[in-house]
Amino acid sequence: MRTVNEVSKLTGVSVRTLQYYDKIGLLKPAEYTSSGYRLYDDTALERLCQILLFRELEFPLREIKQIMDNPGYDKGKALEQQIELLTFKKEHIENLITFARGIKLIGGKAMDFSAFDTSKMDEYAKQAKEYWGATPEYKEFESKNGSRSKSEEKVLGDRLMSIIAKFGTLKTKPASDPEVQQQVKTLQDFISEHYYTCSSEILYSLGQMYAAGGEFTANIDAAGGIGTAEFACEAINVYCGKL
Repeated sequence: MRTVNEVSKLTGVSVRTLQYYDKIGLLKPAEYTSSGYRLYDDTALERLCQILLFRELEFPLREIKQIMDNPGYDKGKALEQQIELLTFKKEHIENLITFARGIKLIGGKAMDFSAFDTSKMDEYAKQAKEYWGATPEYKEFESKNGSRSKSEEKVLGDRLMSIIAKFGTLKTKPASDPEVQQQVKTLQDFISEHYYTCSSEILYSLGQMYAAGGEFTANIDAAGGIGTAEFACEAINVYCGKL
């Protein structure tokens, strides 16, 4: 067994990141000591290795968790896909190096800009994700989000953040207050309308993620004030009957 500090030193992953992975259910320790310290065995470290490979390939944490939590997840098959993607990435970097050296030698005349083409790698990554099967929610998200432009995505993202940030103005009220609970419903309805059907189970998981620390919590607290993420999580817990 290794402690969280030992795993951090071994892998280069910060303690805070390991704690965040635990909170979102991506990487659970093998066990906890009586004092609450995390302990990791070889199985946990093997899972961390695959998480890090997915992260190296720039898979979002949500997609990594979706893939690795799939009942049909095959570590061997996943590793084959990771090797293939890393090979594509290596070729892409080598092409960029060749491109840069060409500019250094002969300038920018008649250069082959295909070095920047990542379509082959992107297509394989898409196929790898599809191989594991998408949840109905993910398929719905892809369906709704597929035709949106980057600017439309940003507008929706900003609207979603403003809904969450409003919890910051309600922090003086109990989480069970009708106005607070109405704001939770507003959040749930917005996600269902624009992203995917947000069941109570999914909403509860989102609440846990909001308050788990890391980038989500920091962004929410930056928008609504310190403690907004934690309060939003508490309000969601009440709404979902978890408190």
